[in-house]
Amino acid sequence: MQYEDKHWSDDVEIFSSGAIIVRLENKSFRYLLLKAYNFWDFPKGQVELGESAIEATIREVQEETTITDLNFRWGFDFYQTPAYFKGKKIARYHLAETQRNEISLPVNPELGHPEHNDWIWATRAQALKLVTPRVREAIYWSDLFLAHDPRII
Repeated sequence: MQYEDKHWSDDVEIFSSGAIIVRLENKSFRYLLLKAYNFWDFPKGQVELGESAIEATIREVQEETTITDLNFRWGFDFYQTPAYFKGKKIARYHLAETQRNEISLPVNPELGHPEHNDWIWATRAQALKLVTPRVREAIYWSDLFLAHDPRII
């Protein structure tokens, strides 16, 4: 089990934290994916100074999707990617559930437009096809929890 901390690595410059957000639909899970440029990913963003990864996750999800009802029903374990973006960045993903179906992609005041240009509630198979290998590994990690959820078939 990995525990929440405010220190992630001395070797990276950018530490992002976000959530693999799922929604139960017809006894199976749908994954919320956001599209920026040509890449699909889960909501995430940079952890600010003095902020824990879980605090950043909650803030980033709200800022990027307007979702405020995250339920960390499987605990606060996380999947953390190996370094990417020339070894300068890592991303941490927590697993959370929402009851929301519709989301919004609000305008980021610093950018003057939304950070993402599309979103989808994807099946697991769809999600695995859409995301990069780095994000695919996070989905495989989430299987450890979701596959044993008593609400699914």
